[in-house]
Amino acid sequence: MQACADASALAEAREIHHQISQSDLAADTDVNNKILDMYAKCASMEDAKKLFSTMAQRDLTSWSTMISGFVHNGLGEEATDFFDQFKQTGGKPDPGMFTHVFLACGILGSVDEGMLHFESMQRDFGITPAMDHYVSIVNMLGQSGYLDEAHEFVERMPMEPSIDVWESLMNMCRLNGSLELGDRCAQIIERLDPSRLNEQSKMGLFPVNASDLAKEKERKKANSVEARSKVHEYRAGDRTHPDTLKIYEELRYLAAHMKEAGYVADTRFVLHDVDPETKEDALLAHSERLAVSYGLITSAARAPIRVIKNLRSCGDCHTALKIISKLVGRQIIARDAKRFHHFENGLCSCKDYW
Repeated sequence: MQACADASALAEAREIHHQISQSDLAADTDVNNKILDMYAKCASMEDAKKLFSTMAQRDLTSWSTMISGFVHNGLGEEATDFFDQFKQTGGKPDPGMFTHVFLACGILGSVDEGMLHFESMQRDFGITPAMDHYVSIVNMLGQSGYLDEAHEFVERMPMEPSIDVWESLMNMCRLNGSLELGDRCAQIIERLDPSRLNEQSKMGLFPVNASDLAKEKERKKANSVEARSKVHEYRAGDRTHPDTLKIYEELRYLAAHMKEAGYVADTRFVLHDVDPETKEDALLAHSERLAVSYGLITSAARAPIRVIKNLRSCGDCHTALKIISKLVGRQIIARDAKRFHHFENGLCSCKDYW
């Protein structure tokens, strides 16, 4: 189950579930909880919901796994609905469940609801907020565009804000274009721990991990896509695949139609010092686009395409996959180092927050 979850291998996950359902383990709550987690990490909350509805016994872990699964798949409304259902059963949430609820409210932009849950956590359940909760609230406020309120929330914290809180606020400011406040946060972070800032952060960009930058420069970004029961791996600019010509032909075809649909390449995400045209070509050959291109030419019409990425997707690829999903009428499910993204009809489940 763990191997299937790590590889987002849905077909194999369903087969394992089928085998377990025929055994004495079918009624074991702990085993079922692990199956729920497996399905969530395979981006199939529908399968998770079907199992959850048939479970004879559910515990706190069952509910928490469902709520966190919805959140990591960008399904904020389902997460908050399940949280309400859990409370109606008389269950008592734990601190971790509230963290996911705050993230769910951030996905929905439901700031008022999130703050009510924050108050309820203390008032109704006697849970003292930990630093993770404050980070989640800052993310929720910032994700919804309430940067001044997020800053005020940090200033009014009853404890000294950790570097994670300031880093979260800085990232939200960079994401929303609030450069001045983002720079002030960066100055605080630099005083607390200069190693937490890289060149991107100092330039006012959304930060990328130093290890990620090194991998990018060494062109060791890899993607895998399941196709016809095989796993295919791609690296940025890869031309080693047996179907390389077909893959790049499909990419050029898509690129022409993407421009007609309003796509403009964001060359800030190319780290090499080359001319603009070369930068656009480099973006075109990013690993997830190679994977999606191969998925399009090898899978059945309208079948979803599943891609696994070992780093966080860049902003340009995120925009590109939204447009591609609308052009080809396909659902593209991409898991990067941060979360799942469900691209469909020109939109992403993360609501452009990743």
